[in-house]
Amino acid sequence: MGRVVWWSIAVAMGGFLFGFDTAVISGADQPLQRLWQTSDLVHGALVMSSALWGTVLGALSGHLPCDAFGRRRTLVLIGVLYLLSAIGSALATDPTFFAVMRFVGGLGVGVSSIVVPAYISEIAPASVRGRLVALYQFQLVFGILVAYLSNFLLAGAGFDWRWMLGIEAIPAAIFLFLVLRVPESPRWLLLCRGDEAGAAAVLNSIDPDAVTRVLGEIRETAAHAARDRLFSLQFAFPALLVFLLALFNQLSGINFIIYFAPRVFEVAGLDASSALLSTAGIGVVNLLGTMLGLYLIDRSGRRFLMLAGSVGYIVSLCAVAWAFASGAGGMVVVGFVFLFIVSHAIGQGAVIWVFIAEVFPNSIRTKGQSLGCGTHWVAAAMIALLMPFFLNRFPASGIFAFFAAMMFLQLLYVIFLMPETKGRSVESLGEDIAAHGRTVADNA
Repeated sequence: MGRVVWWSIAVAMGGFLFGFDTAVISGADQPLQRLWQTSDLVHGALVMSSALWGTVLGALSGHLPCDAFGRRRTLVLIGVLYLLSAIGSALATDPTFFAVMRFVGGLGVGVSSIVVPAYISEIAPASVRGRLVALYQFQLVFGILVAYLSNFLLAGAGFDWRWMLGIEAIPAAIFLFLVLRVPESPRWLLLCRGDEAGAAAVLNSIDPDAVTRVLGEIRETAAHAARDRLFSLQFAFPALLVFLLALFNQLSGINFIIYFAPRVFEVAGLDASSALLSTAGIGVVNLLGTMLGLYLIDRSGRRFLMLAGSVGYIVSLCAVAWAFASGAGGMVVVGFVFLFIVSHAIGQGAVIWVFIAEVFPNSIRTKGQSLGCGTHWVAAAMIALLMPFFLNRFPASGIFAFFAAMMFLQLLYVIFLMPETKGRSVESLGEDIAAHGRTVADNA
């Protein structure tokens, strides 16, 4: 078990880079718009959302290198992409080159959102799979926190946006070193390469007593690999589950807060320094909430966390909308945004990558993850593209009220559609949800 935990921590550092890369741009948001004198739409398209369009492409196509070259080599690839993006973004002299370098980093984010949860779900025993896959989310929010603190400290020391973005090269290099020392996924070795001896060797290092049983389960799913197709009636229900979960993740407004927190807090009346410090507070609250979600996910289950998170979303978003509408004050907004972040951390944040990696059978797992992750990142890119425009033309109260309404729909999704997935092997779970669909949901 110790080896599995170590491998999971090492691979989940891809989540740290994901979080750092996603949040670090918040410190460069307004300085870059002033520097290059871009309009709101151009700034949103080139500076703020360029990484996300790379993420969309990476998420939609990430299953290709995962299945063709293996999980481990794909992890090495995303480390190279992060390293190149960090150095290139820091050296950019115009918005076009900057956008290209951020796009490259976005490719790494998109592919990592597929390969990291897939890899961990394929090496982890069912009893701890939720916690180990959720390490990705823990590292993600830790990366967000470090990015916010880094931006605050570098700005306070007089360093500009180039240092904020370029410092990501350090964790990218560490990640590359770590993933070169992890083994290949045993399920990929058997299903995609027919290497039963290699798969057995990896499984033996994880749990010698379970090798024969797990190999048998993988062989059973291998018989379906050639004929299974994601977009078929057979897999309509799991496809619907991950599509809606990923869409609701972004319709909560989480990436709106992550990308534009300093701007939102300034609209609420805080000065620039207080806004940056409050943004760092988001990172702390997010990390603590994620630790709670990590503790509960294999105990209370995925569905319970989503129910609790949905209620917290609705309460906090309605309160933020009221605070902006009534002029209640900046610190009131900050307080309810913190409640929103906790609700996200124990709900969607802890569950999304775990659930998307669980509900499809081995034969189409990475393709199914591409559907969910692609949906997630298309929605995130649209938010980054349009929100600078909307913030300057619509009241913040209306924007937060819209997000609250979307979370009421998410609550209905959890109550009526979402099955519980804790404590079962990925083979039995994926096959049952595909085969029985609504029956599984009704019995949750």
